[in-house]
Amino acid sequence: MADTLSPERLETLEALLIELNAVSAKAILPLFRVENGLVDKGPEGFFDPVTEADKGAEAVIRRLVSERFPDHGFIGEEYGEERADAEFVWVLDPIDGTRAFIAGLPVWTTLIGLRFQGQPVLGSIGQPFLDEIFLGAAAGSRLLSRGQSRPLKVRRCPLLTDAIIATTDPAIFDGAERGAWRQVRSAAKLARLGCDAYAYAMVALGTLDLVIESSLKPWDIEAAIPVLAGAGGLVTNWRGEPVGREAGQVVIAGDPACLEEALVALRRSAK
Repeated sequence: MADTLSPERLETLEALLIELNAVSAKAILPLFRVENGLVDKGPEGFFDPVTEADKGAEAVIRRLVSERFPDHGFIGEEYGEERADAEFVWVLDPIDGTRAFIAGLPVWTTLIGLRFQGQPVLGSIGQPFLDEIFLGAAAGSRLLSRGQSRPLKVRRCPLLTDAIIATTDPAIFDGAERGAWRQVRSAAKLARLGCDAYAYAMVALGTLDLVIESSLKPWDIEAAIPVLAGAGGLVTNWRGEPVGREAGQVVIAGDPACLEEALVALRRSAK
């Protein structure tokens, strides 16, 4: 039988998670809206930016965790895998939304998730320029901002026609996926683009209802899963199943009825 994660141990790890947001912010904020060492790491014809802030933030997160818990593992966008089969594994995207970061838009986030025995159990979506940490586990989620703490709770929105939805960019969808997005978009009340994981936080906050994404990596979504779960939301693939280790097609929703309406279109393009 698998071990359980005690409330006391979870509390210790949550305190570390808050500290990790603080140290990563110190590495990132001095490089926001100034020269940031931008490099294009993509193949020819595909812009894939990385900055010194991305690399520096992930490095300080890994360093602090390793000092406290040398047996913990890592899966990160910038520095890859290290002890990825450990009991505790931190899944890191130091700047989710690097394009927004280099454009000076404060909708990028720092995603820090923790797997316990292979399952996401703790996570945060941090936006340090706005002084926001959306922090969560299955037992509950909260927003830490400006010295205050408030519970996170998704809102009821059973009808897709009443929903505010989002995606990072419709260009991420292939042909069949794009058709599914257009079908959901045509039914929804309003759509917003370009917010990356900040949109996931807005579902947890109760201001957005549905986010549809594709081609995600584990570090793009795992930190958000506990935050949404603790706020009463859902994170599934396009079949309505739990998101797998490889991520891929993902839907984030506040209301299960709204999710089911969207899945009518999305299931036809599920991979």
